[in-house]
Amino acid sequence: SFSNKTNNRSNMEAAYMAQGTSVDKGENARLSSFIGAIAIADLVKTTLGPKGMDKILQRVSEHDQSISVTNDGATILRNVNIDNAAAKVLVDIAKVQDDEVGDGTTSVAVLCGELLREAEQLVAQRIHPQTIAQGWRLARSHARKALEDAAIDNSHNETEFREDLVKIAGTTLSSKLL
Repeated sequence: SFSNKTNNRSNMEAAYMAQGTSVDKGENARLSSFIGAIAIADLVKTTLGPKGMDKILQRVSEHDQSISVTNDGATILRNVNIDNAAAKVLVDIAKVQDDEVGDGTTSVAVLCGELLREAEQLVAQRIHPQTIAQGWRLARSHARKALEDAAIDNSHNETEFREDLVKIAGTTLSSKLL
């Protein structure tokens, strides 16, 4: 019967979980995931730009209660304790960005947070997550094509190419302390 299956499932979950662990299901789990990841994105969003705000980070370890002040998104994300699975994925995405490119961690986290904020509204309208993902892939294709159409190839002219590289480096390094 249905009640026996439900009880068996609850007993199996309890056998594998640590004491004090809870299980969210259905709408509560989905909402919790959205809220956790969006909160992390909002945390670092305010550090962006020339007037970005600093964050005060305090360690919570018994042996280290040091305080640091930073507006570096990668540092903030690396030092925040997170127990929300979706928020951990967002932090992992930012870490990969930092490892592969060395810049853009805050921007990646904010972009993901905004995509999730929009997805939350679409899911609330009963649009299937696969349909939302398909829409994102379509949008990515259109954005890539627009960027490729707008791109200017100066590789044939060494002077212009060098100027482009200097501009790119200046933009990238403008947010870094050297």
